[in-house]
Amino acid sequence: MFELYRIARNMPADAFPPIEMALADPDGLLAVGGDLSVPRLLAGYRRGIFPWYNEGDPILWWSPSERMVLFPEQLKISRSLRKNLRHRDFSFRTDTAFKEVMLGCAAPRGEEYGTWITPEMLAAYCELNRRGIAHSFECWQAGKLVGGLYGVVLGKVFFGESMFHRVRDASKATLAAAVTQLQRWGFELIDCQLHTPHLASLGACPLTRGDYRRLLDVLCLEPSYTGEWTLDADVLQGNWI
Repeated sequence: MFELYRIARNMPADAFPPIEMALADPDGLLAVGGDLSVPRLLAGYRRGIFPWYNEGDPILWWSPSERMVLFPEQLKISRSLRKNLRHRDFSFRTDTAFKEVMLGCAAPRGEEYGTWITPEMLAAYCELNRRGIAHSFECWQAGKLVGGLYGVVLGKVFFGESMFHRVRDASKATLAAAVTQLQRWGFELIDCQLHTPHLASLGACPLTRGDYRRLLDVLCLEPSYTGEWTLDADVLQGNWI
């Protein structure tokens, strides 16, 4: 029986096995253990690996056989969504409520009772945010946070982690605002991790593990955006659509 690769906490941050060793069932499970230190998280993302596990379980590291990605120029905003957004009175911000966005993503949805955003994950990504490596995009309505997403930046790649909404269309609107602004800042790839109809409707498409890794080998090494994470005025007010 195959034994899953184990990472000890005292192993180097980049002590991941080759992504080709990921299991087929469950798809993409690559390794177990380690920690969520900044160096290990960045080493993982650079290789196309991300942590995903439930509270009480050991840290699990994944690299799925197919990766859902969005090239900014392929963003699709349907006519009906454009029409709806013009009447929602949304405004958008970035990095003003990072922790609150993560907590929104962690909240139970529908009949779901658990969350993979554990206190350990929350602390780790808030530290990335403090260091300017992780960022949030937020959707506001009447002074309330009604949707958002967060992710990690390396080079010209934005690795999206999770999104949430409290009113209709808020997550779609946030993603559209984020992609619009990221494209203006020179980002070339938005990692969406796993396939959902929601993401596909907005223009995301699957890449094989190998093709995805080859893109990372180029884009993660390119200079990243170094300016302030402040949205352009038309994006801030939702007027770009």
